[in-house]
Amino acid sequence: MKQRKSTKSTLPSSNRKVFSLSLIGAGLIFIGVAAFFLLSQTDGGVSADTLAVRPAELNHAAPDLTLRDLEGKLVSLTDYRGQVILVNNWATWCPPCRAEMPVLEAYYQANRQKGFVILAIEAGDPVEEVRAFVRQYGLSFPVLLDPEGHSLAAFNNPALPNTYIIDRQGRVRLAWTGAVNQKALETFLTPLLKE
Repeated sequence: MKQRKSTKSTLPSSNRKVFSLSLIGAGLIFIGVAAFFLLSQTDGGVSADTLAVRPAELNHAAPDLTLRDLEGKLVSLTDYRGQVILVNNWATWCPPCRAEMPVLEAYYQANRQKGFVILAIEAGDPVEEVRAFVRQYGLSFPVLLDPEGHSLAAFNNPALPNTYIIDRQGRVRLAWTGAVNQKALETFLTPLLKE
C-alpha cells in the first residue's frame, strides 16, 4: 500500500492559532479603518446625530386613544383628524427621551403652521414632575398623561421612546423606536406634510 502524504499544515497547533487570530485581528482593524475613511469622506464628515434613522413604514388605522392633558382635559387622536400627528411616547426619567425633546420642539415650531401637531404622551410619571419637565424644556406642543400605559398598549410597543406618524386621513404611516433626530424628521416626515 502506498502511504498518502498528509495535507495538514506543517505549523504546530499553537502557531496556527496565533496566525488565525492575527488574521482575524487584521481583518477587524481593516474594517474599522475602512468605515472611518468612508464616513469621513462625506461633506464635513458624518456624526451619529446627522444620520437619518430609517422608520418602519406602516399603513393601518390609528388606534382609538383618548387621554388627559396637563390640565385634566380629555384629548383624543381623532380631535386632530386632518392634521399630520406625531405621537411620541416618552418618560421624564428616560435619557433618549430627554435628548430628543429639543429636536421635537424645534421641528414643531418650524412646521406647526402646516397642519402638524405633536402629542407627547408621558408614560406614567406624576403630573408635577411632567409639568416641571415641560417648563424646563420649554415644550409648546400638547403633553398628555398616560399613567395606565394605554398608548404603549395601543401602539403595541413598550419601549421608550417610540414615535408614530399619523397622516391626515388617520393612518399610521411611520414608526420609530428610540430617539429621533432632525435629519430623520426632515427626510421621512416632511414629505407627509405636503400630502
